[in-house]
Formats: sequence, structure tokens, C-alpha cells
Amino acid sequence: MRNSISPVLILASFFIPFANLSAQPAPQSSVTVATAGDKGLVDSSGVEHPAPAERNPRYRLNRSDVLALSFALSPEFNQNVTVQPDGFITLQGVGSLNVLGLTLPEAVAAIKSAYSKILRDPMIDIDLTDFQKAYFIVTGQVGKPGQYDLRYDLTVSEAIAVAGGFLPTAKTQVFLYRRAQTGWVEAKELKLKDFLHGKNVTEDAEMRPGDMIFVPEKTITKIRKYIPYSIGIPLSTTPSVY
Repeated sequence: MRNSISPVLILASFFIPFANLSAQPAPQSSVTVATAGDKGLVDSSGVEHPAPAERNPRYRLNRSDVLALSFALSPEFNQNVTVQPDGFITLQGVGSLNVLGLTLPEAVAAIKSAYSKILRDPMIDIDLTDFQKAYFIVTGQVGKPGQYDLRYDLTVSEAIAVAGGFLPTAKTQVFLYRRAQTGWVEAKELKLKDFLHGKNVTEDAEMRPGDMIFVPEKTITKIRKYIPYSIGIPLSTTPSVY
């Protein structure tokens, strides 16, 4: 008599391995957890990174900025104050307050809190009457290195043109330094040679207040300083050659 195998047993033997696989725990993906530090973000390995930049950052008070304070219900406290070199302002009736690095809404809240000690629900309007003008810096191999006012929208190539343009010894691979936040500077390499030849327009970044552009020398010009002319090797510093 032949042994017959039940179809139920065949199906059970087929699905048991898959049931065992599904019962095993899924592998965990590695996730980096960041916690806020004093100057940036600290990941799980203890390495500090800058916090993401704000999309539309507000102006932050600097030294020598001038604030006009107006008290709607107590005009005797109306005053103009200047941010001192140490970041403090001297407020009539309440003393000194540090406002360096605060946005205007943050300064309003801090000054209201200070005057709440002598006034009940003070109503204060603050105007920024004098402030640090937006600027950018271009240094390195340009015609007129220095600091310039950022009065309108500029790109990196336009800023270099304002600073006198590239010198013959300049490298078109420039570096843009930008403050990410307190204690951090973002460095970005820009290959303007591609942009100047119409290949990659995205390389020409937009300038922001406080940006610094560094235009380095070409490697060949650095070497030429140490090669005597008597050896008869012709060297050119024309940008189109290299």
C-alpha cells in the first residue's frame, strides 16, 4: 500500500521557513541623533556641527548700533541708546542690559522685561536708527582687495569685478567664506572658470552680508618665484594658458 502525503502537510512545510523569517527582528538602521550645544549641534559620537542656517535671518544688533526707545504711557523714559563695545546699553532708570547679537524683537522683549521692574506693563516701541551697513570682503589676487558696501544684490563674479577683477596671477577657483552662526564659518569652493565660459551658471553664488571671497594664486606663479630665469624655461602667467 502506497503512503499518501496530505496536501495540508505540503503547504505547512512550504510556509514554515517564511514564518520563521518574519519572526526574526528587523535589522536596525543607524541613525545619528543630534543635540543642541552652545554653538552648534553635537551628534551621538560627540562631534560638533553647526546648526542649520536660517532661511530668512533677521538683523542682529552689533556694536555702535543706535536704538530709539519710545514709551507710549511714560514719555519721560524716551531715550536714544548706543550699543557699547562690550555689547551693553545703558537704560534710564534700570541700568545696563546686554543686547549684542539679539534681533530687534528679542531686544524689545528684553527691554520690556527690564522696565517691568519699575513700570507696569510698559508699552515700548524701538527703532533702529543707526546700524552696521552690509558689507563684503574680497582678498587675494584681485586688483583692489578690501571691504566694500553691499548695497544691492551681487554675485561672487560681480563682487570680484567690483574689487578690480582677477589679476593675471589669479586662479579662477575661488573660496567663499560665510558665517553660518556664532563660532562657525562655512567655506565653499567655487569654480568660476566654468561659469565664465558659460558652462555652469550655478557656480556663481549670491553674496550675503559679511561674506569674504579669497582668490588664490595659480600654482605655476608660486613655483615661478623659485625658478631662476637663467635655466631658459619659458613660463607664462596668462590665465588663458593654464
